[in-house]
Amino acid sequence: MSERVEVYPVTRIEGHARITVIFEDGRPEDVRFQVLEFRGFEKFLEGRPVEDAPIITPRICGICQVAHHLASVKACDAVFGVEPPEPAVKLRNLMHQAANVHSHALHLYFLAAPDLVYPDEEDPAARHVFRIAEERPEVVKAAIELRKFGQKVVEKVGGRPINPVTGVPGGVSRSLSEEERDELLAEAKEVLEIAETTVDFALELTERLEEEGLLDLGALETYHMGLVDGGTHELYDGTLRAVDPEGNVAVEFDPSEYVDHIAELVRPHSYLKFPYLRDVGYPDGIYRVNALSRLNVCDGMPTERAQARLEEFEERFGLPRHEPMLYHLARAIEILCSVELCIELLEDDDVTSDEIREEVTVDDAADSEGVGCVEAPRGVLIHHFETDEDGLIRAANLVVATVQNNPAMEEGVRRVVEEHVESPDDMDDLLLNRLEMVIRAYDPCLSCASHAVRVGRYPIVVEAVTRDGEVLATLGPK
Repeated sequence: MSERVEVYPVTRIEGHARITVIFEDGRPEDVRFQVLEFRGFEKFLEGRPVEDAPIITPRICGICQVAHHLASVKACDAVFGVEPPEPAVKLRNLMHQAANVHSHALHLYFLAAPDLVYPDEEDPAARHVFRIAEERPEVVKAAIELRKFGQKVVEKVGGRPINPVTGVPGGVSRSLSEEERDELLAEAKEVLEIAETTVDFALELTERLEEEGLLDLGALETYHMGLVDGGTHELYDGTLRAVDPEGNVAVEFDPSEYVDHIAELVRPHSYLKFPYLRDVGYPDGIYRVNALSRLNVCDGMPTERAQARLEEFEERFGLPRHEPMLYHLARAIEILCSVELCIELLEDDDVTSDEIREEVTVDDAADSEGVGCVEAPRGVLIHHFETDEDGLIRAANLVVATVQNNPAMEEGVRRVVEEHVESPDDMDDLLLNRLEMVIRAYDPCLSCASHAVRVGRYPIVVEAVTRDGEVLATLGPK
């Protein structure tokens, strides 16, 4: 007899998903991580001028919006065949590093912390950030200060607090004034020590998980992939490096060559694809991205404090590491690195330069193709556009981080079930939260991954109406 136990919805993630454990004759038979959203932004982009893409794609996700903006604008640079001036690159990178601080602080302090501070709490209603605020208010204050700083930089550099608009083909549309630069620099220096204590906080929680025997929850050995610049940890621009489970470099390539190295499998139970390394095959070629993967693939960090923390990590845990629970500490190290880089960039006079854009024409985009790649907070993000003779997008492909982690997330929850579940009676609240902890460790962004017209429990209905309120068309569940 078949029986199902579901975790639905998976909480404290971006988007909606379900974990389904299928039992046959009282024994666990299959485990599925199911994403229940479908969006299809690639189709939305078709027929639009390619220069519109950096304005459209940030709407994919309100958390990863800067990464989508920059991946699109870098793809546009390639389509137009233009190299942006160095001051423009630095301004883009400044916004990118700040967005990384903003996103990582959200996940570590608000989404993941209840799991890490209260790993043995059986009552789901008692695992929440408000309890942390009561018991450890300094933790929540640190989160707010980091996020406030990141958001302010994005607003000043990107032109608005969400869905930035300043990235354009060939550069950026504005630079910082001296007053803006000085203000942001002062605030960056203020949050540097908060970033340092964030690493201490994450290490404390990681060691607690280790003491509780939870560090290897959902662990599996896979390949890892991330951007590097001459081997150094990188978020904005570089080559993609994949390492095998032992940490040996398996392949390193320019992002424009991604189709030669990354393949995707489609499975019927999820809207997400299952990527793998083409030369290795599926399932052995499953790989992961995100903060821990970036530490696994790099030879070192670009800043002094972050490098010291990486060395501390390697001495304490070793590299490469495969435990999803170590993603949290890796994110904290990246917060520190990004704040340090913000300080370096803000101390550079180029961020106030007027030489921020190379001119392009519509004709430059005719019958062209371009790939843009950045490290979103959640991992490798690739935008690929092809244009027609009018410079309109003929085809678009978005390869997002959460999709690349999808096979590992599903396999991770499967392993938890295999190790701890013999019958449906074992699926108590604590075990169900263990399954969610594995998914949350990857900080999945399902709006990005599914690229929502949502169906089921959380429907969205889109209506086109006249100014008088007459409904012209309806899209969504009836």
